[in-house]
Amino acid sequence: MSDLHTWTGLLLGWVLYAMFLTGTVSFFKEELSQWMRPELPRVMQALDPAVVAQRVADEIGRIAPSATQWSIKLPEGRSNSVYAFWRLPVAQDARGFGEGHFDPVTGRQVEARGTLGGDFFYRFHFQFYYMSPFWGRLLAGLAAMFMLIAIVAGVITHKKIFTDFFTFRWGKGQRSWLDAHNALSVFGLPFHVMITYTGLVTLMALYVPWGERAAIKTPAERQQLMAELNAFIPPGKPAADAAPLGSIEAMVRQAQVRWGTTDVGRVNAANPGNAAARIAVTRGDAGRVSMSPDYLEFDGVTGKLVSVHDRVGAAAETRGVLYALHIGRFSDLETRWLYFIVSFMGTAMVGTGLVMWTVKRRQKLPDPERPYFGFRLVERLNIASIAGLSIAMTAFLWANRLLPTAMADRAFWEIHVFFIVWGLTLLHALLRPARAAWVEQLWAAAALLALIPVLNAMTTQRPLWHSFAVGDWVFVGTDLMCWTLALLHAVLAIRTARHGARVRPPRSLAKRDALPTMSGEAAT
Repeated sequence: MSDLHTWTGLLLGWVLYAMFLTGTVSFFKEELSQWMRPELPRVMQALDPAVVAQRVADEIGRIAPSATQWSIKLPEGRSNSVYAFWRLPVAQDARGFGEGHFDPVTGRQVEARGTLGGDFFYRFHFQFYYMSPFWGRLLAGLAAMFMLIAIVAGVITHKKIFTDFFTFRWGKGQRSWLDAHNALSVFGLPFHVMITYTGLVTLMALYVPWGERAAIKTPAERQQLMAELNAFIPPGKPAADAAPLGSIEAMVRQAQVRWGTTDVGRVNAANPGNAAARIAVTRGDAGRVSMSPDYLEFDGVTGKLVSVHDRVGAAAETRGVLYALHIGRFSDLETRWLYFIVSFMGTAMVGTGLVMWTVKRRQKLPDPERPYFGFRLVERLNIASIAGLSIAMTAFLWANRLLPTAMADRAFWEIHVFFIVWGLTLLHALLRPARAAWVEQLWAAAALLALIPVLNAMTTQRPLWHSFAVGDWVFVGTDLMCWTLALLHAVLAIRTARHGARVRPPRSLAKRDALPTMSGEAAT
């Protein structure tokens, strides 16, 4: 079990660390997206979702009149824009779709710098980048399964794991790393099990598709399955006659009567502008610990309520609850911070496990100053995967402020900067001595994080002091969090510089020094 815990944690540990850290940041992806689009004004007052939905639907009808489907994500208090997505005939657009952000006050499409914002970290968390989503999600699932095995094996291996939780010996080298690893593991153990297992459940149809393929064969059965899992309305065959959409505002009002004024999440349209149009108004995620679809379906022309979809089967509801527990969108601010803190501890748990592997084995090397290739590879990957990832994620934020706003493919260049910098940290780790590389990269991350509020003040009209004065808490919180993380990296850099790895002398020297001296005393 000890070997199983060690090797399942190590072989994909670098992937797991990246998944954990980007997933942790994703709990505040809406706020991070606000910070990365400083041109968009802060929404000062609560807006009526019904009015906002009508404004944006009218604007989509104006800019994309031939859209066969569209979906509007209504604001829920954490975003200052409305995101919309629409499908276009391939003859009009090679991509076959369009998307944009809209001002909830005017309904007009807003012009902000091109960026994926916090959604980049969210997508990277479970499908990575520069590869197809299919293979990325398979890799993420494999890493999650390794993580689940490592957790179970770790609990079995550490017989005194709960006792060790109350013991921490500072500055004791390997013992300190093990104590930190145990404490971080035990404190968040229920969360770590939950977040790992539910992560697998979110993509279970991809990982184990054979049961579904054996049981669901006809188009009608597949359509029923899709209805159990999401609020997607199949567009169906359009009618011969065109017809304007009915009042979207009135349809949303009916949903508000059922769920509450602020509990509307999305408005989806199929065949808009056609006599066969259908509108689905879905319930929001806040306060509902389930991702199972809950929506009202309307005739898109008359606005008449056609059907109510508020129940799914037991299996689908189980999946919906586990999915909701994983992404935490039901949570209020306090619960979201709890998710963030415990998930951050899970990130540290993976990181300390990776470092502990090298600390433990260095002491057993014949010559710690000249380790074998496999050890050197793990050590360098640790540096780039832990300290280097912090630098790369911070560089992503720097690119958001420094790249020209009118730059072509700007959103993708922010991502390119992330990976270019991450690659450079690996190169640096390969070229420098391990201890020096750790210290230098931790200090680099600390400096870059500490200077982000300064960079924001120089490049936007929303510096920290102004944000404090007007109560712009998203910008205030982002700046303060950057300083907090900068302090954490600085402390780690100082500790690493002061307390280098304590290694045993080579075995040949140890044997020589252990020989009796002329006085008969044993050498120490």
